[in-house]
Amino acid sequence: MPIIDMHAHVNPMSFQQAVRDGGEWYGLRADATRPGFNLSTEARLEAMDRDGIDMQLLTPAATFYQYDNDLTTTVKIARACNDEIAAMVRAHPDRFLALGTLPMQDVTASVMELQRITLDLGLRGAMISDHVGPKTYDTPDFLPLFSAAQELEAILFFHQADDTCVASRTRRFRLDNAVGNLTERTLAFSSLVFGGVMDKCPRLTPLLAHGGGYVPYGVPRLDKIAGAFEGGYPAGPLEPPFGLGAGEELLPKAPSEYLRRFYYDCCTYSGPVLRFLIDAVGSDRVVLGTDYPAPMFLIDPVRWINGLDCLTAEEKTAILSENASRLLRLKDDAPAATVGND
Repeated sequence: MPIIDMHAHVNPMSFQQAVRDGGEWYGLRADATRPGFNLSTEARLEAMDRDGIDMQLLTPAATFYQYDNDLTTTVKIARACNDEIAAMVRAHPDRFLALGTLPMQDVTASVMELQRITLDLGLRGAMISDHVGPKTYDTPDFLPLFSAAQELEAILFFHQADDTCVASRTRRFRLDNAVGNLTERTLAFSSLVFGGVMDKCPRLTPLLAHGGGYVPYGVPRLDKIAGAFEGGYPAGPLEPPFGLGAGEELLPKAPSEYLRRFYYDCCTYSGPVLRFLIDAVGSDRVVLGTDYPAPMFLIDPVRWINGLDCLTAEEKTAILSENASRLLRLKDDAPAATVGND
């Protein structure tokens, strides 16, 4: 089975060409995104060959979310990004697969674009941010999108934009990236679980970037707050359904029981942290993800994984190849990837 990088970004060539020499692309200029993302396909393939990566799951860079732009412009940007990334896949079907981007400020438009990119373009789903402006995904407005993703068997890859929730306190020391990104992932997990989305859409396939953020470490606290521990919260033992009550969603099981409903990339930079993630969620839920070519990308990832003494040979194979192949349905006999509960 191929070694597959499930977390790799693209700046569309049409954007790169338009903004070169001071131009603009649907109102976006060169400073809208980092120059390091402006790679040719040839340079990308050379880097993949160097790192021993057979395939990349491409996504438009988060710059192109444009959720705060006017809807008409965002739809045009999404369609242009998705059409170009689909063309990359058609040109190199043995090297690339792709997820698109959606105009998430409008759920109806997002459902339409998700249908178009999966049914017409052959993309495998979409990358979306952890929130849309002030709205989190427990907001009922988003349920039609999650229902559509479930029916289309589309992967939803949760990846932050620049507007992290703690931005006002993380402007120095690049903490918006170091801390904010991981916080956002934890909030996305919590909104999907406590908001009942994972129960209403039992075949939804969410993939969490950057090792799931603080989710594996923080989920016992979510269990405690939901009343799933001995003693309950705030006082006295609680029986299922778990939850906060008083109008909040109630859960049929503890938040930690939802860990295996998600997939997680391995972009943790640390063997012991990756070991902790695997022990928390299972080795069959972790995939190779490098964040290439972002500044935080995982350097020499295949060699890194293979060199970790804390992983078994079977776990290394699962992370590098097997789990992604199953999730992407690359094998005709691959079992359904969305059922994660034991």
